Amino acid sequence: MNKKLSVLFGALLLSGLVQANTLDKIKSSGSVTMGVRESSGLSFTIGDGKFAGFHVDVCQRVLADIQKQLKLNRLEIKYQPVTSQNRIPLVQNGTVDLECGSTTNNATRQKDVAFAVTTYVEEVRIATKANSGITSLNQLNGRKVATTTGTTSVQLLRKHERATGVNFEEIFGKDHADSFLLLESGRADAFVMDGSILAANIANSKNPGDYRIVGEVIAVEPIAIMLRKDDPAFKKAVDDSIKVMMKDGTLSKLWDKWFLQPIPPKGNKIGLALSQSTKDAWANPNDKPAEEYAKK
Repeated sequence: MNKKLSVLFGALLLSGLVQANTLDKIKSSGSVTMGVRESSGLSFTIGDGKFAGFHVDVCQRVLADIQKQLKLNRLEIKYQPVTSQNRIPLVQNGTVDLECGSTTNNATRQKDVAFAVTTYVEEVRIATKANSGITSLNQLNGRKVATTTGTTSVQLLRKHERATGVNFEEIFGKDHADSFLLLESGRADAFVMDGSILAANIANSKNPGDYRIVGEVIAVEPIAIMLRKDDPAFKKAVDDSIKVMMKDGTLSKLWDKWFLQPIPPKGNKIGLALSQSTKDAWANPNDKPAEEYAKK
């Protein structure tokens, strides 16, 4: 390759890298795509293509700050529903700019994507029918246990099964609503998942009093907004916005709004208190993976 072509190729490559920067992409297009979930405790649909929840609110405020930073008169937010199976590929390929669902930050995922500072520390628990008699994982021997395909709960269940010799049949829902339906319809005896997801699905069920969240905390996991890897400018913009919300009390107010007050679409209360682990994460902002939490 001659010198002229080499310089031209380098310029084109540099141009491509600049365009890959999410802030540049947002500024040039005047739009941004937010990945959202349809039945998570932190992000869910309220019908008519509208989405709501704690993480949706957080991301909307982050994007308002980015709009100011980029001096845009208008920023169009596009909402892209994602699932446990496709959320990482859609962030990687640029379809989604920031994923605002209920994704655990762990070391394996950090090889493929980046995470903002932790906004919620989740406790993985068991949901079951109130009359089931089940109060712990060890009572699931010979039972059918639902969980959602593509989630960390699948690995946690298998790890526990190997360690304790408790044998249960795993049944997989394609999303959290589908997994809860397996419990609701009696096809599963328990649903193992993030506590916020269990609480939200119970609150929005036909008869919330028929269900209980029981047993030991199976795992403690940091939940964070997911971003493309190797884009430090965008991560800094997102992190800076969230850190301000941690410091000025905005996150606390949003928690009260979405977990302690009536929420759409049915006006039910999830009733999930703010844990000490989440308070600690807000007081000491970090993007440490779940493996670091497991060491405590």
